[in-house]
Amino acid sequence: MLLSATNKILRTVFACFLVLASRSVMAQEPVNTANREVVFQGVNVIPMDKEQVLQDQVVVVKDGVISAMGKPGKVKYSKDALVIDGKGKYLMPGLAEMHAHVPPVNELESMEEVLKLFALKGITTIRGMLGHPRHLELRDKIQSGQLISPRFYTSGPSFNGNSVKTPEEGAEMVRQQKQAGYDFLKLHPGLTPKTFAAISKTAKEVNIPFAGHVSYNVGVWRAIESGYASIDHLDGFVESLVPGLDTIPEQQAGLFAMYIADQADETRIPKLVNGLRENNIWVVPTQALAERWIAADKDPEMLRKAPEMKYMAPKTLDNWVSTKKNLMQNPKYDAAEIADYIDLRKKLIYEANKNGVGLLLGSDAPQVFNVPGFSTHHELKYLVDAGLTPYEALRTGTVNVGRYLNRPDIGTIKSGAAADLVLLSGNPLEQIENTQKIEGVLVGKRWLPKSYIEEELKKLEKR
Repeated sequence: MLLSATNKILRTVFACFLVLASRSVMAQEPVNTANREVVFQGVNVIPMDKEQVLQDQVVVVKDGVISAMGKPGKVKYSKDALVIDGKGKYLMPGLAEMHAHVPPVNELESMEEVLKLFALKGITTIRGMLGHPRHLELRDKIQSGQLISPRFYTSGPSFNGNSVKTPEEGAEMVRQQKQAGYDFLKLHPGLTPKTFAAISKTAKEVNIPFAGHVSYNVGVWRAIESGYASIDHLDGFVESLVPGLDTIPEQQAGLFAMYIADQADETRIPKLVNGLRENNIWVVPTQALAERWIAADKDPEMLRKAPEMKYMAPKTLDNWVSTKKNLMQNPKYDAAEIADYIDLRKKLIYEANKNGVGLLLGSDAPQVFNVPGFSTHHELKYLVDAGLTPYEALRTGTVNVGRYLNRPDIGTIKSGAAADLVLLSGNPLEQIENTQKIEGVLVGKRWLPKSYIEEELKKLEKR
């Protein structure tokens, strides 16, 4: 009898161990919430409709949508709901990366890695700025819930001086990309006034937006008048401030006019920002690209050693280091003048925001020293460094994105909104770096707990 009782106890203990082990394993897995309610209990909510924190809230999510929100005891939910303890934590809308790059290659695996990096870092919407035919397939897989990924908007292959030689080629390429189903057109440098006119005219005729770079010979004013959906990198902005630009060759001006910024007439800034606002041109500054690639105060070898660089392939890092070193070795590169150029960009960002120009969060990742997901958080800090408040910076990746995409359900926390959510251990309205203190992410109807995020990030390390 004693032996039987002992065996019974051992079986019970073993069974309990299995249950605990099972729960431990489950904690490392994303939770599919398509058919299960998720409840954030006692959490501080940053709704982003205005600068405020709603304390001690219960937020209920059902099938990817916020179904209810209110004080404890006032909100009902099912008994089998996944309840997440939010006490002392902060819930904010997921961020958007509006100048992302998904590899334009045939292999889906490399694309999926980049998408997962974004999602693990709380990026729940991305706009892919260099399209590829397989991105359409990728978008379908995301929409059907097959991948852990942000919501994905994609351009088609680039319109540039090499892909578009004549106005007729430009117009036909627009029609082809519209028919293929891309979300918008990506413009790169090298377009002429004639090819650009054909592209923009045809795009309006078939109703597809265009965005990206402003070709040097097109100029920012022609871009503004044509109705760009967004101008990225502040491209053409510094040029528009330089008197006699038509006498300066593009090669002499340098990337984004970095070598002629000392000639800029800053009294022209009000005219520029007023033109952007009045024509409803959105702006994606990608200040992280300028700060990390162009700025002289960030040594390329030190950037190589940054913790997030372990997610990039060594060959990619070598290329990034060489790219920055080559730039800094250019005879025209003067560290003091480049510092002034970076300050001018900050002033443009500040004045645009102050005067009602719509800003969108974007860092141009993966590009020079900008790692997917991580660099979006750096961009927030650079916006704050430019003079925006943390709330204003957060708007660029939340509320503003919903407005830009004509999706009022994106970028806020309220009943009926999309449940793109990030749980944080600190208040980002007090310190913008707190967006990096991620406790969990709800993206694409999947809850990614911190334990899962840490485990998956480790798997994605390249060195």
